[in-house]
Amino acid sequence: MDFKDFDDYQKKCKKTAVYPNIGKNFTYPTIGLMGEAGEVANKVKKLIRDDNGKITSERRDEIKAEMGDMMWYIAQLSTELGLKLSVVAKYNLEKLAKRQKENKLHGSGDNR
Repeated sequence: MDFKDFDDYQKKCKKTAVYPNIGKNFTYPTIGLMGEAGEVANKVKKLIRDDNGKITSERRDEIKAEMGDMMWYIAQLSTELGLKLSVVAKYNLEKLAKRQKENKLHGSGDNR
């Protein structure tokens, strides 16, 4: 898998970043990420409440928009921490593959 697209995305996100102390402020994108995660959850809640859990194209688009916002904040948080987004994505897949190989995808805890 080529992870170069993640780094290209991260560079493009950086061009649209407007918040205090860019380059020295990991708090802002962290809080933004949590806010957007809440918005995704709220859209899913409304899908359950108002649409009996049926995913309409309108709801899908609303969730997609919020997920995109989450991706932007993840990219910015990576930038603030001096990490390439490709490294974060690759590390995550390797971690999950290791857990799967060890039959530890279920359960909880960071160091399974």
